[in-house]
Amino acid sequence: MEFKRKNKTQLLSKIATNDRHGENSPYFDGWKAYDNNPFHPTQNPNGVIQMGLAENKLCFDLIKKWIMENPDASICTAGGVDKFKDVAIFQDYHGLKEFREAIAKFMGRVGGNKVIFDANRIVMSSGATGVNETIMFCLADPGDTFLVPSPYYPGFARDLRWRTGLEIVPVDCKSSNNFRITRAAMEDAYEKAQKWNLNVKGIIIANPSNPLGTTLDIATMRSLVAFVNEKNIHLVCDEIYAATVFDSPRFVSVAEVIQDMDCCNRHLIHIVYSLSKDMGIPGFRVGIVYSFNDDVMLCARKMSSFGLVSSQTQYLLASMLSDDGFVGNFLRESSKRLAKRHYVFTKGLEQVGISCLTSNAGLFFWMDMRPLLKEQSFEGEIELWRVILNEVKLNVSPGSSFQCFEPGWFRVCFANMDDETVEVALNRIRTFVLDRENQESNRSKRCWRKKHLRLSSSSTRLYDETIMSPCMISPHSPLVRAKT
Repeated sequence: MEFKRKNKTQLLSKIATNDRHGENSPYFDGWKAYDNNPFHPTQNPNGVIQMGLAENKLCFDLIKKWIMENPDASICTAGGVDKFKDVAIFQDYHGLKEFREAIAKFMGRVGGNKVIFDANRIVMSSGATGVNETIMFCLADPGDTFLVPSPYYPGFARDLRWRTGLEIVPVDCKSSNNFRITRAAMEDAYEKAQKWNLNVKGIIIANPSNPLGTTLDIATMRSLVAFVNEKNIHLVCDEIYAATVFDSPRFVSVAEVIQDMDCCNRHLIHIVYSLSKDMGIPGFRVGIVYSFNDDVMLCARKMSSFGLVSSQTQYLLASMLSDDGFVGNFLRESSKRLAKRHYVFTKGLEQVGISCLTSNAGLFFWMDMRPLLKEQSFEGEIELWRVILNEVKLNVSPGSSFQCFEPGWFRVCFANMDDETVEVALNRIRTFVLDRENQESNRSKRCWRKKHLRLSSSSTRLYDETIMSPCMISPHSPLVRAKT
């Protein structure tokens, strides 16, 4: 058996046999628990509710309505079949011109039309996972390092380092300042990397943040740009949640920030984008690299051959995103629905004493469960997570899987379920918290009774000893034993 295992290792590549994918994490274990026992309101009402997947299912009705009203946008309908041949034949890796133009226009609109994105700089790949890896291949070599503000998306372990051979050094952010990215934290991480003899090639951020659900302010963005310019390293901005903002402050793209910075080396600035979260269509696998560096753009375009977006998908989305009326209504309605769902969830938790980090974007919120930890440690966090997953049957993701600096935080996704499932999930949380409080109350009462009994017994013993005659010798006294 041992021989077979060793022989298998020798036959396969290092990528095939290493454990850098990051799959061995509570983040993915929660998904597996859901897959093995998925909740269904009638067929499996006691199953696990999936609250660990950041998916946006709140506006499918708007997309369905548009598709039904525009049958010619698809080459697989009677209205669009005449275009089948033109779209189905070979397309080079530049992608359809109308698709790149529609994406560039959409990115500008999401950012409030503060920036005009150049369609010629749009490079496509298969989803955000593909483009994150592509940009790493373009910017760094195996063994090089990227700094990543924590808490950060667990999938970065896979996207950024599994096949590229890169390393990640967290920039530790703390709850004391609402997990803001500070210059001091960046400097500390940079110095750590240097002490470990790691070659820092850049910093990658998610704005809006996954898992915090917050947008970066302009001052922080300027600080990040200034930092990478001083160190002469790259800044990659993952902006895949840009259109999920549902409250102020508004989303500000790094492309807008650098417009007003005269001393910025734009060749160091790169954007990752996708339609998976903003439009709720991860199955379409649309990912975008937008770089201000010509060499990076050309290299990324060559590498996109390994993960192109299908021409059928490009054709459909080019038509959809070029419809200004649809896009405007979709963005407004999506924001309203996300705001409502976020409010329902966080207020429901607030009623049972659970607080969350104030957030204004994303498909999730950052839940503070520190008061429910039996001990303030990552072991205590994992113990609580197991109870929530296996007994409460909710798949929420523990902060340690996001490399959070502090134990007790959990990410909760709220946009991947219907209203009825939301109520079931909230009821389960309420029941769990109230049961926990009752257990703690009963435990405290038992401890009080035991302590009171010990005190009573001790007081009686002291009283008996004080009334004993000074001449009276206890039969257990060493003096008695000495006489005998």
